[in-house]
Amino acid sequence: MKRILLAAVLAFAVAGAASAAPLTYKIDANHTDVIAGWSHFGFSNPVAHFGQVDGSITYDPAKPSASSVEVTIPLAGLNSHVPAFDEHLRSADFFDAEKYPNITFKSTKVEAAGEKKLKVTGDLTVHGVTKSVVLDVTINKVGEQPMAKRAAAGFDASTTIKRSEFGVGKYVPNVSDEVTIHITTEAIVPKAEASDAKA
Repeated sequence: MKRILLAAVLAFAVAGAASAAPLTYKIDANHTDVIAGWSHFGFSNPVAHFGQVDGSITYDPAKPSASSVEVTIPLAGLNSHVPAFDEHLRSADFFDAEKYPNITFKSTKVEAAGEKKLKVTGDLTVHGVTKSVVLDVTINKVGEQPMAKRAAAGFDASTTIKRSEFGVGKYVPNVSDEVTIHITTEAIVPKAEASDAKA
């Protein structure tokens, strides 16, 4: 009887370890938004949205330090809802999108930071300049996405950067140097990986 109980406990432990294994999710651009906000002469606080986000997130709930994220944000997806302003932001005055068409982020460290919280440190590259930034991340939900019928994970994240440090400092300080960034993202395990996991 003891052997049977021991075998059952071991089987349960193995199954639990397997279910907690890290998964790699592909970012769903349709449910991902990167929002940058700043102060305009102190009168208003405009925002710009960055869509068409591409990348992957590997998340290990049992060992957050084994998690990682790598993201590409094309400036083609920039949208402030003012077309003329979008073109100005893409111009050489700011992002110089013709020369530097993408913003990228690649994590270098992931740490647990409390219940459903993470701190993600990584290299942010904007305008050809790379700086280390820290994202404060909230884990929204991890589970099966009911429409896709596959494993999914959702996160919100925020940070503040100084745009002048990335060579995008035109009109500072009248237009604020500090830019707040808020990210909301949903990511889903690709079909092939989902099939492998079931197998």
